[in-house]
Amino acid sequence: MWMMPKRSKMEVEESVVFRPEWTQRYLVVEPPDGDGALCLVCRRLVVATRERDVRRHYEAEHEYYERYVAEGERAALVERLRQGDLPVDAPLTPEERAVRAGFGLCRFLALKGRGWGEGDFVYDCMEVLLREVLPEHVGHLQGIDLTPETTRRRILSIDRNLRSQLFNRAKDFKAYSLALDDQAFVAYENYLLVFIRGVGPGLEVQEDLLTIINLTHHFSVGALMSAILEALQRAGLSLQRMVGLTTTHTLRMIGENSGLVSYMREKAVSPNCWNVIHYSGFLHLELLSSYDVDINQIINTISEWIVLIKTRGVRRPEFQILLTESESEHGERVNGRCLNNWLRRGKTLKLIFSLRKEIEAFLISVGAAAIQFTDKQWLCDFGFLVDIMEHLQELSKELQVSKVFAAAAFDHICTFEVKLSLFQRHMEEKNLTHFPAFREVVDELKQQFKEDKKIFDPDRYQMVICRLQKEFERHYKDLRFIKKDLELFANPFNFKPEYAPISVRVELTKLQANTSLWNEYRIKDLGQFYAGLSAESYPIIKGVAYKVASLFDSNQICEKAFSYLTRNQHTLSQPLTDEHLQALFRIATTEMEPRWDDLVRGRNESNP
Repeated sequence: MWMMPKRSKMEVEESVVFRPEWTQRYLVVEPPDGDGALCLVCRRLVVATRERDVRRHYEAEHEYYERYVAEGERAALVERLRQGDLPVDAPLTPEERAVRAGFGLCRFLALKGRGWGEGDFVYDCMEVLLREVLPEHVGHLQGIDLTPETTRRRILSIDRNLRSQLFNRAKDFKAYSLALDDQAFVAYENYLLVFIRGVGPGLEVQEDLLTIINLTHHFSVGALMSAILEALQRAGLSLQRMVGLTTTHTLRMIGENSGLVSYMREKAVSPNCWNVIHYSGFLHLELLSSYDVDINQIINTISEWIVLIKTRGVRRPEFQILLTESESEHGERVNGRCLNNWLRRGKTLKLIFSLRKEIEAFLISVGAAAIQFTDKQWLCDFGFLVDIMEHLQELSKELQVSKVFAAAAFDHICTFEVKLSLFQRHMEEKNLTHFPAFREVVDELKQQFKEDKKIFDPDRYQMVICRLQKEFERHYKDLRFIKKDLELFANPFNFKPEYAPISVRVELTKLQANTSLWNEYRIKDLGQFYAGLSAESYPIIKGVAYKVASLFDSNQICEKAFSYLTRNQHTLSQPLTDEHLQALFRIATTEMEPRWDDLVRGRNESNP
């Protein structure tokens, strides 16, 4: 074994000068500026250059390289590390495999939203199974620790490991955007989820949770700003690389003078900074409201029906599909806010609309108020809401395909706006072709009120569509502002140079004249094409590609977080620190895989 020199008891003060023998002993070299010691394995700088500090870093992080014993083998290891070739780790010992299994089970518990105490139950299940099926392997369970305290610590370790990977990748981001979602709801506290989408030099896209901010502790916009800037600083990101900002529609986010977006844009102003592009989250389209048709009143009424059915109509077969879908989303009990957001989806409202006759009969049978079913205007509003929400949900589904870039998403938005204009004209003509639920209600009312020639007022619903058009214009006006950049990115060979900004015309003409690049554009997707485009020959076009690729093309990661919340709301409503809550949401939303060997061998932090 590579032996460590023993420190003399008489040694009072260690040398603060870098010593060459440390290179083979501790795998460090003297950095170019001469201060500290640079680790060849993790490339971290050990600031203090006393031997005890260098030795402490080596023993804590990289002692597994002690298997390289011989002097010649040690020298070869140093040379490989200098060239950036990290040797393959030694196989895990049985004890380390047990620890790795423990980490994997802790991650599984987090993904399923289970509490810390359920690890012991999993252990007991495995023990029963092995005793019956593979009794000779029961002994392997002894090294797996799933006690609540260990589970809690390991989930935090996984979070730190994933966050470390994100921060390492963030250093290479050419551009990034943020998505701020304050729709999450846990117990009686609100949280702001901050997601980041960054683009590396090879046009690789990374979407992940950056941080969670407790709005109870950061109530003011200024406090929110400070928390976001602190998270960006920890990730090594400057505002000069921020391109876009995606938010919900709350006043906290988009208030004209006091919203967070205004503060962020003001803070991001810099001579070398792109203007921050702001637009509302694509998957929050179904939350758009109207002053003419009281959407909240309809949703709240239906929520009361659902709760009543769950308590007094569980055994009725006609409601089984509705109850099954509700419970698959929320469990046995339903949090009010989660239920309201679930009801705002077109598919759900359509299902309830199809059961309206059964619901009316049920309400009458239990003695509940059912006056809505005799209110002509309420029924028309309900039918119209079902149809308009379904159209919005169809748009949301089109936008749920992630990593196709914002240019394609904006095309769907523009197409839907044309569809809204068509709806406007049809409603004026009382043509309900695109409103099947509304048409069904109108036909029923015509049979019921044969003498009433005016069943519904088209102006009322025209106003709703008109307001919806204005909402789209307001929430996506920044994307219209960069429409040429989006078109240039999506169709560089079809974009006319005379319509391009003066700064890019020469590069664009040169690009369109290049036959080999045209062939690559035809056979590759946009990400691959721009990744292979020379930054030296086309620096401005490449810069546009980084900018557009960093914009969120969907809020799929926000939807993944919200789905995790609704499935596990009761577990997440238990007393949890903000650190643990962040760990759970990061594990649930990330596409990165934890570096298991690093966790087992304590490379990022000491073993839990």
